[in-house]
Amino acid sequence: MSRPRLSARGLAAGAAAFTIWGALPLYLYPLRAVPATQVIAHRICWSCAFILGWMLLRRELGRVSSIFGHPRLLGGLAITALLISNNWLIYVWSVSHGHIVEASLGYYINPLVNVLLGVVVLRERLNRTQGVAIGLAAAAVLYLAIEAGRPPWIACALALSFSLYGLVRKTISVDALPGLATETLLLLPWALVYLVVCAASGSGAFGRGGTAVTLVLVGSGLVTAVPLFLFAYGARALPYSTIGVLQYIGPSLQLIAGVLVFHERFGGARLAGFVLIWSALLLYALDGVRAARLGRPAAA
Repeated sequence: MSRPRLSARGLAAGAAAFTIWGALPLYLYPLRAVPATQVIAHRICWSCAFILGWMLLRRELGRVSSIFGHPRLLGGLAITALLISNNWLIYVWSVSHGHIVEASLGYYINPLVNVLLGVVVLRERLNRTQGVAIGLAAAAVLYLAIEAGRPPWIACALALSFSLYGLVRKTISVDALPGLATETLLLLPWALVYLVVCAASGSGAFGRGGTAVTLVLVGSGLVTAVPLFLFAYGARALPYSTIGVLQYIGPSLQLIAGVLVFHERFGGARLAGFVLIWSALLLYALDGVRAARLGRPAAA
C-alpha cells in the first residue's frame, strides 16, 4: 500500500483542526463561571444538532440509523460516549479552575499512553527507543507529582480517558462522523434532561448569563464538530507521520495560553518536568520517522 502524499489542503486542514483544539481554553474563558457539567451538556446537544444537520445536508443520516441496527456496535459506541464525555468534562473543569498547563501535559503524554495501552491490552511489543521514551515520561510524571505535592491527576485522567476512547474506537468498525453522531445521540437524552432541570431550578446559564455566554454555549457545538471535519479530511490526505507531528500543535498552544494569557505557574522546577516529557516525545517521534523510512508499521 502506498503512503498518502503530502497535500497542501490536507496540511492546512490538519493544522487548523489542532489549532482550534489548542485555542479551546481561550474560547471557554467566557464560560468560567458556568458549571462544567452545564458546558458539557450544551456541547453534547449543540454538537449533535450541527453534526446531524450536516449529515442531513449530505444525505448521510442512513449511516447513523444503520448503527442502531447493530447492538454490539451500539454497545461499543455507548462505552466511547462515556469516555469522551468524561474527557470533555475533566478538560472544561481544568480550564475553568486554572489548570490549563496540567491539561496540556495530558495531551502531550497521550501518544505515549497509547503505546503503553498497546503493550498492556493488545500485547504489542516495545522496541528499545519506545521503552526509553515511556520510561522518561513516567519519570517526568513522578517528578511533577513530587514537585506539585500531589499526583498530576488531571493530566493522567485526560490522557487515559482519550487513549481508552481511541482504543475502543479502534476495535469497532465505524467512521469518525457517524460514530460521533451516534455517541452524541446516546448522550443527548441525559444532557437534555439535565439542562431542563437546571432551567427549571433557575441555575441554567443559557439565556440568563448574558448574550456572550449564550452564544459561546451554542458555538460549543461548532468547535466540537468543525475541527473533527477538518481532522478527518487531513487524516485522509496526509501521511500518518505528518499527523503525528501536527498533533503537538494542540497541547503547545494550550501551554502557551496557560502561561502567557492566564498566568499559571510555570517556574524552573515545573519546566524541568516538561523538558523530560518533550525529550520522551522527541525519541518517540524519531522512532516513528525511522519506522516510516524502513517501511515498518509504527506504534499508533
